[in-house]
Parts: sequence; C-alpha cells; structure tokens
Amino acid sequence: MVVVTTIRREVLTLPAAPLGPDNPLPALRPLDEVHHIEDRDRNELPHDMARQVGYAPLHSLLPVRVRDGYGRAREPRRIDALVLENDRLRATVLPGLGGRVASLVHKPTGRELLYRNPVLQPANFALNGAWYSGGIEWNIGATGHTTLSCAPLHAARVPAPDGGQMLRLWEWERLRDLPFQVDLWLPDGSDFLHVGVRIRNPHERPAPTYWWSNIAVPEERRVLAPAEEAWYFGYERRLRRVPVPAYDGVDRTYPLNSTYAADYFYEVPDGRRRWIAALDESGGGLVQTSTDVLRGRKLFVWGAGPGGRRWQQWLTEPGTGGYCEIQAGLARTQLEHVRLEAESEVAWLESYGPLDAPPPAGEWDTAVRRTEERLEAVLPRADVEAAYVAWKPYADAEPGEILSAGSGWGALEVLRSGWKLPGTPFPESTLDEAQEPWRELLHSGSFPEPRRFRPPGESLVAPHWRDLLETAPAGPLTEYHLGVAQWHAGDRAQAVRSWERALELAPSVWPLLRCLAVADQEAGHHERAADRYAEAFDDLCHERLPHCLNGVGGTPIAGETWTAATAALGREAIEALLRVGRPADARSVWGRLHPATRERGRFRLLEAELLLAEGRRAEARAVFDEGFEVADLREGDERLGRVWDRIGGEELPHAYDFRMRPSSS
Repeated sequence: MVVVTTIRREVLTLPAAPLGPDNPLPALRPLDEVHHIEDRDRNELPHDMARQVGYAPLHSLLPVRVRDGYGRAREPRRIDALVLENDRLRATVLPGLGGRVASLVHKPTGRELLYRNPVLQPANFALNGAWYSGGIEWNIGATGHTTLSCAPLHAARVPAPDGGQMLRLWEWERLRDLPFQVDLWLPDGSDFLHVGVRIRNPHERPAPTYWWSNIAVPEERRVLAPAEEAWYFGYERRLRRVPVPAYDGVDRTYPLNSTYAADYFYEVPDGRRRWIAALDESGGGLVQTSTDVLRGRKLFVWGAGPGGRRWQQWLTEPGTGGYCEIQAGLARTQLEHVRLEAESEVAWLESYGPLDAPPPAGEWDTAVRRTEERLEAVLPRADVEAAYVAWKPYADAEPGEILSAGSGWGALEVLRSGWKLPGTPFPESTLDEAQEPWRELLHSGSFPEPRRFRPPGESLVAPHWRDLLETAPAGPLTEYHLGVAQWHAGDRAQAVRSWERALELAPSVWPLLRCLAVADQEAGHHERAADRYAEAFDDLCHERLPHCLNGVGGTPIAGETWTAATAALGREAIEALLRVGRPADARSVWGRLHPATRERGRFRLLEAELLLAEGRRAEARAVFDEGFEVADLREGDERLGRVWDRIGGEELPHAYDFRMRPSSS
C-alpha cells in the first residue's frame, strides 16, 4: 500500500482582531463562570455525578493570566496552519491558537464538515478570557473553555501506526499541572480523522482532570445521539433531567427550536456505542464517535431568541450562518471533574468524518437506529477499538520534525522534577523570559529582584514552587509571589501578611496594594479596599507618570504591558470606588486614564456607570446612544442590561442585547 497522507505548512489570511497583551494583574478571583449549579439540585443527581460535580471546583485561574487585551477592529492577518491530508479528507489545524481544527473537508464531495468561521474574533468565553468560535477545539483543565484557547501548542510530525505520519499537538495544562497530547491521524483511503488523546498525571498525588472536544457545526441540522434522556442546563443555572427529543412540546434536537442558549448532556446508556451526529434534512453531515472512555455527549445551542442571534453575530461577520456545537467529554456533564490517580494516565481515540444516512426527520428511535446502522456500516465500532489499540504504542513515539513551539512552562516543570514523558518532550530551549526568574529560583534558591521598575511577572502557585518561595531570601518580589501562592492555596491570612511585609521593602507598592485591596473586598471590607485601590493607582501613576495623564495633559509611554497594567488597575479602582459611593474619587482615576483606554468599549460602559453615580443620567444615556462595543463582554454577563435599566430607557436595543436566559429568571 502506498501511503499518501501528508502534513504541510500553510498560511491562512483571515480578518482578525489582534489578541493584545495579557492582563498583568494576578487573577486572584476567577472570572464569573456560568457553568455551576444551585446546591438544591445536587440532591437529585446520580451519586457518581454528584460526587464529580463537587470534586475540585476551580477557585482561581492562577497561575494563568487573564487575556483581555483584544478589541474588535479586524484586519487581514496571516495565521500559520498545518494541513493534514489524505486522498479523502483535508484537516486544517491552527497550532498557534489552541491546536484547533479550523476546517475538515471531505474531498470527494467538497463538503466542509464543520462550521468554519471566516473571521478570527476573540471573545470572553474561555476560563481566562480570549476564545474564538468554529471548528473542533480541545478543552482541558476545568469546567469551561480551556485557557489554551488562544495559546500556542507544541506541534510535530510523529510516526503513525500505518507507517505514515501523524500530527502531534502537546502542552502543559497549568490549571491542573498536567501534560497532554492530541495525535491526529488520517489513514490512507479513510473517510475518518482519528484523534488519539492522552492526559498524564506525573505527580505523586491524584489530580482532577477534565476534557471536552467541542465541534462547531451549522445549526440547520438535527442532532442525534443514542439517548432517550438528557441533562438540561440553561443559564438559569439549573440542572435537570429531560426527555429526548422533546420536552415542553418542542423537539429540542433541532437547535433553532430553542429560544435561549442551553446545554443538553445526553444520557448514553452503559454499553451503548458512543457517538453524536449533526445531519441536514437529507441525512448528510458530520459524525463523531470514540472509544468508551470518552463517555459524555452534548448539544449546545445558542437559541433563536434575540440574545442568541446577537451572540452569533458578535462572534463572526454579517451574512455568516449560525452554528451549534456537538461535544464529547470524559464525564456525563461539563459540570464534573474526574479523578486521575497518581502517576497514571487516561487515553482514548475519537473519529470524525462524513455521514450519509437516511433523512433524520420523524420518529426519534427510528432516526437514531438508522443513523447508528449507517455509522456501523462505514466505521464499525470494532474498527475504532482496533484503531485505538494500534495507536496506543505510538503515543510514546518521539516527535520528528518540530512544526510549532508552545510555551516554556512544561520545560520548567520537567527541569524541576526530572520527569520522563516519552512522546511529549519539553526541552529547555523553549524556556523564555517568563520562566527565567523561576529557573534562577530553582538553581540558586533566590528569586531575582528586578533592576528597574516594571509590573511583576507571572506567579507560580503549585506546592513545590510555594515551598521554594518560602525558603528563599525575603525580597519584596519574593514576598509578592509567595503571597499569590498562599492566596491560591487558601491561606489568605498568610498571603496578606506576606504582602504587608513586602510593602515595607518594595520600591514599587501598587502591585501589593492591589492584592491587599482584593483581599479586603473578599473579606467584605469594601471601604478599605477602595482606599487601597486609590492609593495603588496613585502610586502607579507616580511611578510611571508619563503613562498616566495628570490634570494638565501628558503622554503615554511606550510599552503595552504598562498600558495593560494601567487600564486593568484603573478599571478595578473605579469599580471599587463606585461600589462605596465615591464618584468624585472614581472620576479622579478616570481623568488619569489615557484617552485611548477611555475609548474602549468596556470603559465606555464604565463611563456610563460613573455618570449615573454622578446623577448625570442624560449623559449616561448619550453614551449608549453614541454606541460602543464591549469587546470582552463575558458569556452570561447581564451588566449591559442592568445599566440600561438604571438609565430608565425603553426596551434594550438589539446592539446591546446579549441575554442568554428569560428576563424573569
């Protein structure tokens, strides 16, 4: 047999909004994650589900930073891609953007099997902010879209089981401190893309893990899965069991039949083949199946209501069709985390490809049976199991040609621990400026103090790094990072003491004052928090006076890190001051932000709130009438509507309507 599978580099040119700088303030609080349930619902859950829903929920994004520096001004941008291709399928992968499969084309028919977004527009859906829609994304870490959504992964060629080539993607997932890999394999002559996934726990302790493969497909489909019940989760944050396909008199397996955004986690019976398909009215579309370890199947819909339509427009460009997502995960629902034992791994194989089945309309059981029969005919369940068995020995194969580089965090962990991770090398050559002070701490036992003023670098919070910080000489930056690690560990009193000690030594106090202000807020001391925020912003402006504006003018200095720090701290300070009824102090902070910052949509919304606090309702209304876009509007965030209601306007204008649940909820 002649193997014709190829892997090649390609450059895509897409209208894209730049990601911008990360937020340099440590993420001491998680972003508001909408995917959690009321405690009252847990008593109604199966025992294993209830246990996993309560297992190791995410309390902090640390050590990951928030990515909120993007806007909505799109320009043509060159994006590196890797194309995996045989004589039947062509898969386009974006290694620099989470390793997403942006396109999967069935060559004999020319059909695009996925929803392929024609633009790259970051939006605030990932656990740490920036995310974009379309294609197949790999979600690891904790409930929500991965922090790696817009981050580079390592990529390389590796040998495939049939003698050809696989494309391997791998990285170090920092929320749970776990390495993972994704191997994409197109056997010669196959209509199916095989994807081998492995998550390893090299630690001497169990670790929570999480995985969902999210597949965007056009929404004018019927979604089929082998289930008669589903767990319904809406943005009312209630989880309940519902029948499939219909409840409340509506067939919910057609995405456009729902009014509001919702998740349907299908209850696939034990022993039943794991699969999900999205088929058009003629029976054509995409099917995903896997080995049984990947247990869960889900449908996500935006809904046909105004909020869902607005989100769809927000994520792409006018005239683009909408999409829904079919998904597959390690647990029944995305609200659960799975225990991965010490020094163990979990692995499985997924398959993606075209399916031409009988038209899916009509009686549910019949449609499911016919679709499953067609799947069995084109890709028998036994063949998927055999592909997994064939792939597994190759999971340890060492990469050949390196095609793309990820971060240096995995290299730092391997350097610290000496772990051997066959198949996923993390060489020291990938270490960069972000890891350098931590490597020095590892080698010398001392954390380097900066020679010039600059925002602190990234903190590490795992127990082994916290131990090293605790035994290092007590410099101000050491105490700062130690406080962040202690905060993450739940020792908030000790974190406050570390930050307070650092205040006595630090030439730059605004990072410490900001941390102490967050601690005050979390403890309910909002007036003291406002004082500290005001003092922190004063100190930052004094330290980098050209960057902030004084009362008579000024010029911003170069350096996007300082720009990001000033914007982030200014926003938090204004919100804290408004919370305790101090609009004059908030106005003082506002006046020292650079005009370019004040023009960003998030700050236009903040301006409207400031004007309302000053009793200037007509001017607040004028901000809305002039129009603005909050680029980092959070999934489920209802702040736009709440501010509009305070202004006393009529029905919320469509441009600001992102509601994902009934207004009475």
